[in-house]
Amino acid sequence: MTLHRRSVLRRRVVPAALGALSVLSLLSALPAAAQGADRDGRPAAPQPRRSTAAEARTDAYLRSVRDRPAALRDFFRQLPKGGDLHNHLSGAVSTEYLIELAAEDGLCIDTATLTAVASPCAAGTRPAADARTDRVFRDAVIRAWSMEGFPPDQNGHDHFFATFDRFGEVTWRHRGKLLAEAADTAVRNNQFYLETMVTPASDGAKKLAAQVGWDDDLAALHRRLLADGKLDKLVADARAEADEGDAEFRAAEHCGTARARAACGLTVRWISQASRGSSPERVFTQLALGMRLAGADHRFVAVNLVQPEDWDSSLRDYRLQMRMVGYLRTQYPKAHVTLHAGELWPGLVKPEDLTFHIGEAVDVARTERVGHGVDLVHEDDWQRTARTMADREVAVEVPFSSNAQILGVKGGDHPFGTYRRYGVPIVLATDDPGVSRIDIGHEYRYASATYGLGYPELKDLARASLEYGFLPGASLWQGNPTASGYRPVAACRTEHPGLPVRGAACRRLLADSARAGLEWRQETAFAAFERAHARSPR
Repeated sequence: MTLHRRSVLRRRVVPAALGALSVLSLLSALPAAAQGADRDGRPAAPQPRRSTAAEARTDAYLRSVRDRPAALRDFFRQLPKGGDLHNHLSGAVSTEYLIELAAEDGLCIDTATLTAVASPCAAGTRPAADARTDRVFRDAVIRAWSMEGFPPDQNGHDHFFATFDRFGEVTWRHRGKLLAEAADTAVRNNQFYLETMVTPASDGAKKLAAQVGWDDDLAALHRRLLADGKLDKLVADARAEADEGDAEFRAAEHCGTARARAACGLTVRWISQASRGSSPERVFTQLALGMRLAGADHRFVAVNLVQPEDWDSSLRDYRLQMRMVGYLRTQYPKAHVTLHAGELWPGLVKPEDLTFHIGEAVDVARTERVGHGVDLVHEDDWQRTARTMADREVAVEVPFSSNAQILGVKGGDHPFGTYRRYGVPIVLATDDPGVSRIDIGHEYRYASATYGLGYPELKDLARASLEYGFLPGASLWQGNPTASGYRPVAACRTEHPGLPVRGAACRRLLADSARAGLEWRQETAFAAFERAHARSPR
């Protein structure tokens, strides 16, 4: 089993910056209400909705603490922030915690590469436990295993991806403990839901792929995986692996005891990773496993493709992999799909490789969410893609910090404003917060400061992270909330979050729908948050 997100990337020269902002990127930086229609006639995004009195007072509080760092940090920590929908478990926890796990497991660290290796410690290695007491050694390991101290004027692409192989010997051993640490962080940040990515039954999938080989006839290849129950055996292995991780999580969090931690109440779901840099037969096997697993175990909800999108093998097989996902969606219609697409930028790949990735993910794979989506405006007919995403409510997962660290894309160069202008649903996410040295509060604070978002806009971003999560059940919200605003369905329209629900229809909705139940829980948290921030600080 491995929880690695990506393998180490060979050295590639990438420009650190791209010069002055284009007119388009400057427009993209503006709030939606400040922009007119696009030249293709797409109307500007709706005007900001009318705030309630409580929202207006909370927004005034936010403005009043803009120059008070401690109060601002508290505001964004306490802000209810829905869920994190783009999170890689192996990169989610702090480097300091990884060092502790490595020490507890008696692992060693290669002093030349600062890579964790199994014991016994041979020549050229040191016990990981030394990093507990040797400050110089500890600092070196933290820098090697994260973006800590990485020069902000340099492109961090290679360093970011290389961290996963350096600490990979630590992470594969402790899915449950990693989840406990990530869940604790989510709860501290006032979140209610987490979708996190792992690679289920990795070794078994590799062996099965080698056994069945490749066939460009995807239906025939799928039949070979199913023959004699081979894929179902792999599903059983993945479920047993998840059971083991759950037990470790519950033990770490003391769930079911008088000492149970708050994270025991966090709703967590798994997304199955497929390694896009692998052979076609292995990618197909991992995708089929993830989709079949989603139908067999409620803990697993979706699949995704991971590893760098700019690898030669990833670029070569991209269209094929979109075809794989599109075919498997016909076989497993209940499995959800979210895809890393458009995590690219000029100078990283050839111009022709910037022209189709998001469009293929949307049109061919029919993904329900797009991860990153940074190169949108470099794609052919990108306006049509953006319109399609808006019309089909295909959300884009935006992790600002990793976009800046990996691609050097930030501020007006980032398509955040363009997605908003086209009415595409947006959810803020962390990606690999342990590697990036951030949390979800940092991403909300960045969005507010960089794009001039007030409290009502931040509130709707948090709502979107539950609305577009892969939760079962009906929504609390009516219609397309990104287009028409977050208006409760008729059954709950006269109810008041924080007060007992009076109507039988609303009570049934909240009891029967995991989605609506969590959304109501967040609305209750918003009501309490707004009461606490209804006045300017002393």
